[in-house]
Parts: sequence; structure tokens; C-alpha cells
Amino acid sequence: MEVVVDKNAGFCSGVVAAIAAAESHLSSSKRLYCLGDIVHNNEEVERLSAKGLEVITYERLSQLHDTKVLIRAHGEPPSTYQLADNNHIQLIDATCPIVLALQKKIRKGYEEMKLTNGQVVIFGKKGHAEVIGLNGQTDNTALIISDMSDAEQIDYSRPLRMYSQTTQNKEQYAQLIELVKNRCQERNNLDVSFFNTICGSVSNRVKELTDFAASVDVVVFVSGRNSSNGKYLFEHCKQVKNSALFVSGVGELQPDYFKGVKRVGVTGATSTPRWLMDKVALWLNQNI
Repeated sequence: MEVVVDKNAGFCSGVVAAIAAAESHLSSSKRLYCLGDIVHNNEEVERLSAKGLEVITYERLSQLHDTKVLIRAHGEPPSTYQLADNNHIQLIDATCPIVLALQKKIRKGYEEMKLTNGQVVIFGKKGHAEVIGLNGQTDNTALIISDMSDAEQIDYSRPLRMYSQTTQNKEQYAQLIELVKNRCQERNNLDVSFFNTICGSVSNRVKELTDFAASVDVVVFVSGRNSSNGKYLFEHCKQVKNSALFVSGVGELQPDYFKGVKRVGVTGATSTPRWLMDKVALWLNQNI
């Protein structure tokens, strides 16, 4: 059986930079705090924890003073920076530049909407770290839309600015924009703007991933269970290869699944480390 690892899969640039920042500081220090999981992949979190990276909650952050804390690629709301300043905490800010730019766009839109009794709408996963940071730019007043049914909560008679979490489904966002645009037009609401804020490294991965899936008999998709990007990309993978298998690590693989298979492709999310995909490929080569 031939095992092929997707050369285009693996960490996006934002995650690469955040992990590099963590490893750089840990090279000269035994411990570094990180607010939330640095990436939505348990295997990578455990690897960095062994080096001294300690994941903390907001409650723990409020108790810390005179120390260093890493802000991961997902970004944080303004309240986190204020708390750090009050507690004399030095922040190592690894917010992804794309997320940071989106935060600034949303802040600008929020300031505009305050002048016209308008609203900011964010298409994203409620409770997701990035969305919390984005909503913070609106003083937590934005309307968070997770699917089409949530669109009923929008007031289509009021001015509106709509944005998307960077890792959301591109097709679903386009459908949402069309729906909102039509309903606003029905009410003669012309003060409406929509922003294309889905990360290119995510949307471009769809074409690369579907091409890769089509080139093999079975796809093993490696990702953390709580990765929004992983769930999104796996959906596209399944559309091409219904036999696609979602795993978080080698412990979830079973030899019987690959009986009679000639070519297996190993790929993953933008939150999946390359070393973990290589580990899965090695297991397949040794056990099938």
C-alpha cells in the first residue's frame, strides 16, 4: 500500500508564528503562560506543555502579576490587554496579522454604527476564541450568527456591517450575505456593507484538499476535534471521498479499515502539525 502525505497540509502562517514565539521564549525560560490552547490540537499542546508552556484560563490570568503571557493567533478582546496592563503582565502578542486586521475593521465598523443606531454582525462560532476577540471590538454588542437560522435575529431595517470569522465556511458566508442583502433591499435599507474576511489560507486549502482527496483511494484527515477549520475542511474532504476518516492521532487508527486499499492520503487542518501527519503516515506504513 502506498501512503502519501499532503504537501500543502499543516499549520497556517499565523499558527507557525505563535508556536515559534512560544518556543523562542521557552528556550531561555522554564515556563511560559499561554491564554487558552495555543492551537486546537491536543497532541501539539501536549508537546509544548512538556517544554514548559502552561495553558491558563481568564480566571487564572486575573490572578497573575509581573509575569509573561502569550496571546495566541486567535487574538484577544481589549479587556485582556487592559487586565494585563493593570497586573503588570508582559504580553507576547502572537495574534495572527489577518485576525488583527479584522479586529481593526470591526472596530471601525462599530464606531460607524454607533453614530447611526446600526449593528455589527459577525458570522462565526459562538464561544470561539477568535469570535470572542472580534466581539470585544464592539464592546461585546455584535450579533453572532452561527448559521442561516440565526439570521432571523437581524434587524433588517437598521444600518448594518457584516464580517466573518476568518476560518468560516466560504460558501455558507456567501449564502448568508445574499440573504441579508435581499432582506435589507426589501426594506429599502441601503446603509449595508459586507466584508470578505475569510482567510485565504483556509479558502485556498479547499481546492488543494479536494484535488488531493481525488488522487487517493482513502483519506485519513488528521485534526483536533475542536478545530473549526478541521471540521470545515473535513466536510469538503467527505464530499470527494465518502470513505474519508477523521482522526486525532494514531491511537484511533484500525488496520481493518484499510484492507484492500492501494493508496492512502494523509492530510489535515491548518491547526494540524506536520510531525503528527508524518507520525500517522509512519504508522500506516508499519501496520498495513
